[in-house]
Amino acid sequence: MKRTLPSTTIGAVSICILAVNTLFWACFLFPVALVKLLVPLGPVKRLCNRVLNGIAFAWIAGNNGGLSLTRKIDWQVQLPETLRRDRWYLVISNHQSWTDIVVLQRIFHGRIPFLKFFLKKELIWVPVLGLAWWALEFPFMKRYSRSFLERHPHLKGKDIEITKRACARFATMPVSVMNFVEGTRFNEGKRLRQESPYRSLLRPKSGGVGFVFSAMGGILTSVLNVTIVYPGGPYTFWDFACGRVREIRVDVEEIPVTDDIAGDYIDDPVYRGRFQEWLNRLWEEKDLKIDLMLDRPAGGAPAMASWQGDEKKTDAPALQ
Repeated sequence: MKRTLPSTTIGAVSICILAVNTLFWACFLFPVALVKLLVPLGPVKRLCNRVLNGIAFAWIAGNNGGLSLTRKIDWQVQLPETLRRDRWYLVISNHQSWTDIVVLQRIFHGRIPFLKFFLKKELIWVPVLGLAWWALEFPFMKRYSRSFLERHPHLKGKDIEITKRACARFATMPVSVMNFVEGTRFNEGKRLRQESPYRSLLRPKSGGVGFVFSAMGGILTSVLNVTIVYPGGPYTFWDFACGRVREIRVDVEEIPVTDDIAGDYIDDPVYRGRFQEWLNRLWEEKDLKIDLMLDRPAGGAPAMASWQGDEKKTDAPALQ
């Protein structure tokens, strides 16, 4: 697309491409989902799930291709060479913008199983997308506040049950379970309200990933620890759609799931404490890595090196 076009025009075209591509593949996805719903036999469901995943794969490929037509981005990405589509992954990432989802789908497309996110229950009502997420078995979570649970104690642990049921379904086919560990998008106001000890991150929440380990620890292959930065940002998704994002840097660190990481987060308080400490250390390293990836001083000290997407290597911290 010519650079002379106004950015808002580019944004409108980008959104139209995403909408048309989504509607096109929804025409194939919904009939298969209906068959799975009406014929609840094991072999039929497994076949439908494979077909649905194939449709989702084509859907994301269409999104990636369409967006590539409307913008030119300098991608600097470090990916492990060991990624495979026949394994089970837990993907965790910092979260700054809805653009993060597009970035994750682009860098992992064809390299790992289809990404499945834990979504708020209210998102099932999003037109077309809500039904598509339901058909693809994205888990919808109902979050209750502490005060609500005090008034309705019978609902305590309901979110854990939903997580366990979703993860039980994931055990039948390779999947990549995605979790934004901070629980919300980063901004400076939230960081200050949380009194976050990190410069570029919110405090990590261990509950979501801990529940996944409790339910899937026996089949998870690796944790993919993703760090995304936007030099010149922060940017909104509309900024991305309008072509204002010119450079994206991503670092992906693969951490094998060993016995010292997996455990019973729900019923073992000792493990739960160790797991939170491990996640905090991981976030401390991520905060320093963001400084390096942005070529800025870390914690007030001069930066020692420039980050290179195809050369930077980091050893994963151990859970002790």
